[in-house]
Amino acid sequence: MSKFLIIKKRKDFLRAAKDITMMSHHVMLQAARPLLGEDERPARIGFTATKRLGKANYRNRTKRRLRAVVREIYDKLALNNVDYVLVGRFDTATCPFAELRRDVIYTFKKANKEISQPSSSEEEKSVEEDSGSAD
Repeated sequence: MSKFLIIKKRKDFLRAAKDITMMSHHVMLQAARPLLGEDERPARIGFTATKRLGKANYRNRTKRRLRAVVREIYDKLALNNVDYVLVGRFDTATCPFAELRRDVIYTFKKANKEISQPSSSEEEKSVEEDSGSAD
């Protein structure tokens, strides 16, 4: 069982929502790339369940299940300096735990793959620089 940092500030949730979004059947994962010049820190995780899902007990169960999955996979899949937000979906509280775990692992791997690749704007800049130096 691993201890992880929790995202609590709204601005951090919004930053993750603007960057990377990965969907699966039972969960949605949003991730924010590390900021330039940021000191080394462990990954932070946030959990969200909107009122559209239902009453408070249903939303709480959704977040409890997401926290349980993250405790199992955090050490293996979470990248340093990255903020992750797990958003519960309609069947997150009722799906089999093994399926939920599989979906969370899938979304983490997809997000990490996208984080490790340079963004398209960075690639365009490097291509422009290379073509400009050939003249």
